[in-house]
Amino acid sequence: MRALDEKETKMVFEKLFKFIGTNLKHLMERPAVEGPDPQPGRYCLRLHKNRVYYASEALVRRATAVARPRLAGVGTPIGKFTHGGAFHLTVHALDLLAAHARRRVWLKPDTERSFLFGNSVPKSSLARITENTQANDGVVVMSMADVPLGFGVAVKSAQDCRKADTNAVIVLHQADAGEYLRREEELM
Repeated sequence: MRALDEKETKMVFEKLFKFIGTNLKHLMERPAVEGPDPQPGRYCLRLHKNRVYYASEALVRRATAVARPRLAGVGTPIGKFTHGGAFHLTVHALDLLAAHARRRVWLKPDTERSFLFGNSVPKSSLARITENTQANDGVVVMSMADVPLGFGVAVKSAQDCRKADTNAVIVLHQADAGEYLRREEELM
C-alpha cells in the first residue's frame, strides 16, 4: 500500500471532479473520527494492487503493520487502474458520489430494474434531472425515494432532454448497485 504519485492523483481527482465538482475539497478534508486518536484526522487515497482506496489516516497508519501480501484492502475501494493506465470508478464509490454529487437523475419506479441490469437510461425512464446538467457531466442515478442506484455520464443537457425523442439515451451507464450480484467474484 502506498500513496498515489502525482500522475495517479491527477487522474483520480479528474474523474471524481467530473461527478462531485468543488465538493472534492469536502470529500478529502472532512474530519475522520475513526479510531482511538483524540484528534480527528483526515481522509486520504492509497493504492494497493492497482485499486485506489479512500481511508482515514488513522486506519492507514494501523494498516502499515500488516504485511503487503496479507493486506486485502484498507478503507473504501473507489476505483482501479486498468492495465492501460486509465482510472475507472467502481460501484463501491457510489455512496461517496451520492453524498457529494452536483448532478443527479431520478428514474421512474417501474424502470429502475432496467438500469440495475446494466442498461443506459432512455428519456422514457427519466422522472427528474438536475436543472444545470450539461452533456458529458457525471451524474448519480437515483430512485424516486432518493436511493442511489448507480452513476453514469449525461449524453444530453437538461435543456436538450426536453426536446429529445422518448427512446433517446440520456445517461450512459457506468456502474450500478446490481453489479454486486452480476460480478460478485470479480468485485471481491
